[in-house]
Amino acid sequence: MQHYYLGLDGGQSSTTALIADEQGRVVGSAEAGPCNHVTGPDAQAKFATVIGDCLAQASRDIAHASTIPVFAAACLGFSGGPEDKAALARKLIRSARLKITHDAEIALTGATAGEPGIVIIAGTGSIAFGRNAAGRTARAGGWGYVFGDEGGGFDLVRRALRAALQFEEGWGPATSLHSVLLKKAGAGSAIDLLHRFYSAPARKTIAAFAPLVSECAEAGDPVAQAVLAESADRLSWYVEGIYHNLFTPPERVTIAYIGGVFRSAQLLRAFAEHVRTRIGCEPVSPRFSPAAGAVLEALRLDGNPSQLTGVPEIKT
Repeated sequence: MQHYYLGLDGGQSSTTALIADEQGRVVGSAEAGPCNHVTGPDAQAKFATVIGDCLAQASRDIAHASTIPVFAAACLGFSGGPEDKAALARKLIRSARLKITHDAEIALTGATAGEPGIVIIAGTGSIAFGRNAAGRTARAGGWGYVFGDEGGGFDLVRRALRAALQFEEGWGPATSLHSVLLKKAGAGSAIDLLHRFYSAPARKTIAAFAPLVSECAEAGDPVAQAVLAESADRLSWYVEGIYHNLFTPPERVTIAYIGGVFRSAQLLRAFAEHVRTRIGCEPVSPRFSPAAGAVLEALRLDGNPSQLTGVPEIKT
């Protein structure tokens, strides 16, 4: 009887499930909505629905499968941590072996195809996670928007709005960030935009303004360029911290970057230069997605050394 392995990436914007056979071939895949919040009865019901829909859809891709299989092993990675989701997940998934972890671990496994290295994730927030050949792990950041998340999309916009406010009040340098942010939001002033953000502080909504910082920087705005430069410095600082925690210079390891913030060519160039200068490693794009990393973790959990094939392309 064929054994199947489940990998699931449960995030704040979407949930992705991949099913692989014992040869490492991905034979089923599915996407659904977010499942990172489980506080309250409605949220728990939504969590169960999203996970159930993902499993059912991915299982339909398996030839001759009429129901969701009992998995030989499964690995689930959740943003926001696994602690509040573990008990619910165990009720939903039938698996001989089950690992429930955070999204940074499966992102690292996917990015390096299971090899030692470091992944830096900069989307709405930011976090870095690493693992060495001995299996020891370390993290940097991921503290949330109040105490951390330096270099993430929310942080970029927060510092861009500060610059716009300083200019508007007459004590900061001129910057095109002022007019660009106001136009995007349809706001009459930077202080108006500030109050809008305070009254509806949806972090993803605010972080969606981050590409405007890159546009202003590419157009030559020195203030926007400084915002990007500081973000690149902070993100590389996370990587450097993990490197010295887990590895011994001049050891070369894979440094993979993930997240919408790295779509800024200027920020990515500065980040790569910092990493090369500080630890002598060359940043690269990830080999596989976090969901694929979760499948690899499931295979290893069962002692199966198969490599993945047939993996869907990474969406950027």
